[in-house]
Amino acid sequence: MAEIAQAVEMKIGALLPTTDLAEARVFDAMRYGCLNGGKRLRPFLVMQSSALFGVNPDCAIRAAAAVEMVHSYSLVHDDLPAMDDGELRRGRPTCHRQFDEATAILAGDGLLTLAFEVLADPATHEDPNIRCQLVTALAKAAGGHGMVGGQMLDLIAEHETFDLGTTTRLQRMKTGEMIAFSCEAGGILGKANPPQRTALRAYAHDLGLAFQIVDDLLDVEGTAEETGKTVGRDAQAGKATFVSILGRDRARAQAEMLANQASQHLDIFDGRADMLKAVADFVVARRA
Repeated sequence: MAEIAQAVEMKIGALLPTTDLAEARVFDAMRYGCLNGGKRLRPFLVMQSSALFGVNPDCAIRAAAAVEMVHSYSLVHDDLPAMDDGELRRGRPTCHRQFDEATAILAGDGLLTLAFEVLADPATHEDPNIRCQLVTALAKAAGGHGMVGGQMLDLIAEHETFDLGTTTRLQRMKTGEMIAFSCEAGGILGKANPPQRTALRAYAHDLGLAFQIVDDLLDVEGTAEETGKTVGRDAQAGKATFVSILGRDRARAQAEMLANQASQHLDIFDGRADMLKAVADFVVARRA
């Protein structure tokens, strides 16, 4: 994961624009919001799912970089005062605190639009149909029926009480759809057959929920030093989380069950997806 994170970081750095003109400030903020470490879990999923189908790594890493740009944009906007008003992200001041609120908004906009520019470029795949599939799938995962819709529900949850079903739907949209795209991207690039695509999506669905449950646990049990961000925000905002609904022990048991279930979906690949199975174990054991 560390090797792929470094490679993706270099690719993102090469893809991000630079200029000596007056608008350089927004490019600096884009770099600050995206080139700031992190696990790079989503790019790792893109690279590993692509490897299952023998995808050219030069193509896969562009898709991986695009996913991380969208993820980073979401974090920059999620930390804004109108959203979660975060102070720390990956151990550093959040983008709007390092620059200013307006610049952070534009930096997020810049990262989002650049991601689609990267996917639409012929360097990502020679087949325009494949590029269109990637663009469409990422747009759906990041949009109103995916991450953006989930973020809206997350804001509503500060003022309304959600049950377990609604909380699960919220997290599936906010976090799970982008993780699902990350896993499916390799199948799209590799022109996988429908059963393989279905297996990857089922794996991603369970993995995404396990990831979010652990995120909720870390918000309660972790420290800012461990997680690199402000903790305890969900409780302060009065949000319904898996931990507040299930309790810590049941939530952790649920995460472990989902991780095991996620691994089983990959049996169709006859041992070639062992690295993705290991990711499920990593997601449950992580402290950041």
